[in-house]
Amino acid sequence: MIKIVILGAGNIAQHIYNVFQAAEMLNVVQVYNRSKKALSYFSDVPTTTSLKNLAEADIYIIAVADDAITSIANKLPFTDRLVAHTSGSVHMHELHKKNRRGVFYPLQTFTKGVHVDFSGIPICLESGEKADFKTLKSIADAIGSNSYKISSEQRRALHVSAVFVNNFSNHLYRIAHEICETNNVPFEILSPLIQETADKINTLTPYMAQTGPAKRGDQKTIDSHLEKLDKDIHKEIYTLLTQSIAKTYGR
Repeated sequence: MIKIVILGAGNIAQHIYNVFQAAEMLNVVQVYNRSKKALSYFSDVPTTTSLKNLAEADIYIIAVADDAITSIANKLPFTDRLVAHTSGSVHMHELHKKNRRGVFYPLQTFTKGVHVDFSGIPICLESGEKADFKTLKSIADAIGSNSYKISSEQRRALHVSAVFVNNFSNHLYRIAHEICETNNVPFEILSPLIQETADKINTLTPYMAQTGPAKRGDQKTIDSHLEKLDKDIHKEIYTLLTQSIAKTYGR
């Protein structure tokens, strides 16, 4: 049984808490957060608002906003214990060297209240010591996730890539939703296209899967689309993406 203390009570903390609690080999012995109100979610486990009162554990997982990770790590009142964070962009060495350092980064988008199946989530692991990596991998195995040994630099590249495929893509969905609403068109008509685009890259590279007017150099259609767009920011995004695609395919 691996004893875990979670530091943080937000979105990521709640998701990993739920999946850890459901795993037979894991035991969340405590959750810390400086705000007592936020700890109300963790009603069936001991909680604390004081770092001085942290329980004994095999690993302390910091699941807070990126800009708060270093501060919490620096304030931990012990040494030579395994401390890991869950961030995609923070270097492992930003954790204080007084403790053994690690990373447990689930590469997925998380929304409060929306269940996520961790068996389909890749976990990026990093540690300074082999024994600690074994602990991190054991946690990933216990929740049924595939794990990968990923360095801090590799993880930063993955995180940037994730922003493109998730955050930016979702923003484009939002723009499309707005355009549909403006023109009284049901957005759900686009759902099969969205699904097919996502499914296609399971068998083709994104380069091979690309279609559309920018790839084929259809300037007449491109001009028509730009004329239809009402907002300047939408025109700018459309133009920039069109130029990027055209350049990729030599148009």
